[in-house]
Amino acid sequence: MGPGGTGSGWPLAGTVLVAVAATLVAGGEDCLWYVDRNGSWHPGFDCDFFTFCCGTCHQRYCCRDPLRLLTERQQRHCLAF
Repeated sequence: MGPGGTGSGWPLAGTVLVAVAATLVAGGEDCLWYVDRNGSWHPGFDCDFFTFCCGTCHQRYCCRDPLRLLTERQQRHCLAF
């Protein structure tokens, strides 16, 4: 079978390419303000180009690891709870 046929690696490669592109687009994603587990308020901050907001609802930092990405949508969801 040719490219895209059953059992080929093309669908996986396409998925990886889309994930990498999404990560690059998310570069510079802002970390919104948040309240940590102790109830302390932390102001929002900007991440450098090619980095994005990472962490949890209660701890945020800038990083390059797409598995730790915390989108602004997810951050706003944290604020609701």
